[in-house]
Amino acid sequence: MGSVNRSDRPRASVSLDLDNLWSYLKTHGDSGWEERPTYLPTFCPLVVEELDRLGLRVTFFVVGADAVRSENQGALELLTEKGHEVGNHSFEHDPWLHTYPRSQLEEEIFRAHEAIREVTGEEPVGFRGPGFSWSPALLDVLSRRYTFDASTLPTFLGPVARTYYLWTTDLPREEKEKRKKLFGTFKDGFRPVKPYLWDLGGRERLLEIPVSTIPGVRTPFHLSYLLYLARYSEKLMEAYLGTALSLCRWTGLEPSFLLHPLDLLGPEDVSDLAFFPGMDLPRSRKIDLFRKVLRKISAKFRIIPMSEHARSLLAAGNLTVIPGGLASDPT
Repeated sequence: MGSVNRSDRPRASVSLDLDNLWSYLKTHGDSGWEERPTYLPTFCPLVVEELDRLGLRVTFFVVGADAVRSENQGALELLTEKGHEVGNHSFEHDPWLHTYPRSQLEEEIFRAHEAIREVTGEEPVGFRGPGFSWSPALLDVLSRRYTFDASTLPTFLGPVARTYYLWTTDLPREEKEKRKKLFGTFKDGFRPVKPYLWDLGGRERLLEIPVSTIPGVRTPFHLSYLLYLARYSEKLMEAYLGTALSLCRWTGLEPSFLLHPLDLLGPEDVSDLAFFPGMDLPRSRKIDLFRKVLRKISAKFRIIPMSEHARSLLAAGNLTVIPGGLASDPT
């Protein structure tokens, strides 16, 4: 089919959070996750082939606990062999990472960093918290080594997603309490949609590249949401995406578009995740929509990995600076 990336377009970055089967089971509170069941040997060749078909290079945020397991080694090596880049998605993929004390955060981040570097041969320069979790202490830890963070999702819908998630689980009360800020709070909808700098005090600053939401209304448009709309009407999905991309162009937002493995895998691949939204769509249908969505984005934007996007943003300057130190803890 050939490349869909054209050089006469403003930039957009695409990333994929490489959440594994065990991490979904763990977050959902299901048993068996401790054995770390994996679909990476199936998924990684699949998504790499599809990205090759489109001529795209993206950023994969890798979980450290997957990087240390031999059954995933070939799949993760494939990512950088094919020209994609890797970022840090924590070691244990706990969406309540924001509750960790600083010492535990340091161990979590740097342990994952070394595991990812060892298996892929590449040093991560960016981080995304699982479940969009972040804290001022985390930002401070990241600023010592990383170029950018990509953990914020500026939307008002986080509590709605959390309510649905908790409703579908049979977790005991103490586990639900641990997850009480999963997917963020209502006030996260007031955070900037465009990239900005966290001011961490002194000379320390860290670039934040939010997962893009629609300017103005701040509703998500990453692929998981688009697939949900497509279950009812593909024309509605296309109109929603078209509106999102047009508003990004009109407001000057260079979007950061998010993917997940379950955006391509179907129920025939992962029967254990039937509880997850969109898992009633077969793999073939998801792949068709994946291709269509990325082609539509590429018609308006030039898709690049996140580190390249970060470098261009920092070189351009004129970024808003926002307090991000411990004194401004959003919790």
